[in-house]
Amino acid sequence: MSNDYSQCKRRVHEFSQAIRNTGADQIGDLLGDYYHPDAEWYGPAPVGRLTGRDEISRGYWAPLLESFPDLEQNDYILFGGEFRDSTWVCAAGNFVGTFENDWLGVPATGHATWLRHGTFHRFEDGKIAETRLFVDVLDVLRQAGYQFVPALAPEVVIPGPTTQDGLLLDGADAAETEQTLELVEGMIFEGLESYEDAGIDGMGMDEYWHEDFMWYGPAGIGSTRGIDGFQAYHQEPFLEAFPDREADSDDIRLAEGTYCAWTGWPSLEATHLGDGWLGLPATDESVEMRVMDFWRREGDLLAENWVFIDMIHLLDQLGVDILERVRNEKQYF
Repeated sequence: MSNDYSQCKRRVHEFSQAIRNTGADQIGDLLGDYYHPDAEWYGPAPVGRLTGRDEISRGYWAPLLESFPDLEQNDYILFGGEFRDSTWVCAAGNFVGTFENDWLGVPATGHATWLRHGTFHRFEDGKIAETRLFVDVLDVLRQAGYQFVPALAPEVVIPGPTTQDGLLLDGADAAETEQTLELVEGMIFEGLESYEDAGIDGMGMDEYWHEDFMWYGPAGIGSTRGIDGFQAYHQEPFLEAFPDREADSDDIRLAEGTYCAWTGWPSLEATHLGDGWLGLPATDESVEMRVMDFWRREGDLLAENWVFIDMIHLLDQLGVDILERVRNEKQYF
């Protein structure tokens, strides 16, 4: 089977739609239809790396479906493309289900729960050979009533694109795609990376972001509106805490139409040098960050940005084992 990315996008969409009618005892068969037998799977802490369909089923999907038996996957962004001679499809949205049984040691609530996700799939021979999946585990804890970090901005159920056009199953104009990728690469490599020399006021973010830019961050950070809101409630505290962060130029990046996505494993390396981020004192620890971004361009500027960070993994490197605190019923630092 070919790796035509239009067909691969439809395969990913079919898989996500099939989750609704798949139980924990059936997920292995579903994975057999869509995944290579020896596929690599990278997921959020504490799950981590899994290899092969059986391990992916036992290590992630079956426990998830046992905890949320009526789980469904609702993607609001889905597109694909080629990167370094490989075919990739990415998606973002929410898993939604009733939290009926404990998951990852988090006590079940019996309530509807939104599991925010971002995903990249790499295809070989028409099947998924690699998956990189973020689920906002810290946000599941928030919905279960736990408060571990003083969020810098409001934490909400994240909406999809305001234009409601994020499922690009039929492709997009090549010129639009090129413009989007160039804008995002300029913002990353010329704007954000100028912080060390120019400071936050000299980064020129108004060249890349819409005045009413919406930034949808992970639990613990929250969501912001406008460049001023983004800089005050996320960018400035983050850069003060991690001033020497370095991005990997080999990170996977895809664009299609007015959408772009970017991820690495890890995406950033940094040293925790500043006090106060999420209420934490500086640790001087070197850390790696697993990050995934999705953007929507509007005209010549970026209008929306959905951001996923493996916060459980990052906080663990800073000496805060969130899930251990759950086990010991400790709700605050």
